[in-house]
Amino acid sequence: MATMITSWNPDKKHSDVERWICIYPAYLNNKKTLAQGRRLPKDICVENPTHQEIRDVLFPTGLRIGVENKLYPRERSKEMLHRGRIRVELKSDDGTPLKAEFPTRESVMKYIVEAIPKLKTRQNRPADQQPQAVQQGSNKAKGKKGRR
Repeated sequence: MATMITSWNPDKKHSDVERWICIYPAYLNNKKTLAQGRRLPKDICVENPTHQEIRDVLFPTGLRIGVENKLYPRERSKEMLHRGRIRVELKSDDGTPLKAEFPTRESVMKYIVEAIPKLKTRQNRPADQQPQAVQQGSNKAKGKKGRR
């Protein structure tokens, strides 16, 4: 049964879902600018991560995670591809990190961007589905001389 998430309250424990950190795919997308919500340097981010990939990468770490059907507020596209928010529990009720290798939100996000390219779904893409630069053809008719 889904847990009802209420507004933040300082009396909540770190084990409550409301206190878990949120990670949107836009935080890790190298196609986004800082103004569009990217949180890490562009050179270490991945291209168009999905919430499923983030979940698949975090599951083996042993951290408690939750997936929510939320849309990032800065996301302009309302497509299902851009939906999804991952919640991750980082701290125990006394405030100490659950895992020593993940003390902060940034450490979790850096682990995710290192691990997503290693996923089988990322490595075994057919050539026609690989992200490519858009090629633009020249539409000018040859031999025309300016405006008449």
